Amino acid sequence: MKTERCDFGVLETGERVSLYIMKLGPLRASLSDYGATLVSLCLPPARNCGDDVALGFSTLAGYVGRHPYFGATVGRHAGRIAGARFVLDGVECVLAANDGPNHIHGGIRGFERHVWKTETYEVSGEPRIRMTRRSPDGEEGYPGNLEVGVEFGLSGSGEFLIRYSATTDAPTVVNLTNHSYFNLRGNGRGSVADHEIAVAASTYLEANARLVPTGRRLGVEGGAFDLRTARRIGDGLEALGGYDVCFALDREGPGLVECARVFEPISRRAMRVATTCPGLQFYTGNFLEGEAGKHGVRYERHSAFCLEAQYFPDAVHRPDFPSSILRPGRSWEEETRYRFDF
Repeated sequence: MKTERCDFGVLETGERVSLYIMKLGPLRASLSDYGATLVSLCLPPARNCGDDVALGFSTLAGYVGRHPYFGATVGRHAGRIAGARFVLDGVECVLAANDGPNHIHGGIRGFERHVWKTETYEVSGEPRIRMTRRSPDGEEGYPGNLEVGVEFGLSGSGEFLIRYSATTDAPTVVNLTNHSYFNLRGNGRGSVADHEIAVAASTYLEANARLVPTGRRLGVEGGAFDLRTARRIGDGLEALGGYDVCFALDREGPGLVECARVFEPISRRAMRVATTCPGLQFYTGNFLEGEAGKHGVRYERHSAFCLEAQYFPDAVHRPDFPSSILRPGRSWEEETRYRFDF
């Protein structure tokens, strides 16, 4: 078996938390069952660079405390929901307002603050970890009992993969994503300004001052959001103060589609993202405020980027957005793959 388990700590509730370490070829990924969280992702060493390209904490205490969703599985609904409420089949659902008047990333105690059940196995010699939990009816205001599963794995082609599944016994909304922060130069190795990024999206979602979509899709042509051809992330940091935008991905049909590529010139590492989801949230750590991460490193503003494949924020209020509504008898299934070249 290519997966090892070790103790990661004990919560105040007495629940034991584990760390699972998958290895395949030169890749190593560590995941915690607390929040179904990616704790580290290690690539082969590169000159003057660290091998762990994911931000996070060395101990459980960091994840139990306040943090900006480092590596977390976010749910039930990633992104913001305006007014922290929505109407579904004529019934108003009132959610936790944890972002001013709005709801974000599943609420005050979202999926990232629960211990998940875990099993490990292999598929054709490749390691897999499956984490599951039941989100009970009424949790953070969401209707229906939701059965959630997330499968993590490594592939021989240099991929870290995530597969999501969810079923419900009553109409509800679902939008799962992973909120990992990456720096291809290595954890704690400064700003990502010199990373180059390309995103296969001709339009993005306009957002208001509180970063809630207005409902308008705008063309990227010629502006700071035009990433169809690779450009320095730093160009956007200077023009916008940082990215926090949901792109409507260009796709011709269902299935996995490569939607983004990031290249780091010092390490010569590259990340390619493929997903079945309709949207990609690109975020450049604009709200990092010197959090003390692994090995005592301080994570400053713009020291990482996130590429969160998901449905659109506030989709439940926008009938012209891809629907995040899940009904009994249906299954919500999506997949995202991060492929690394080094």
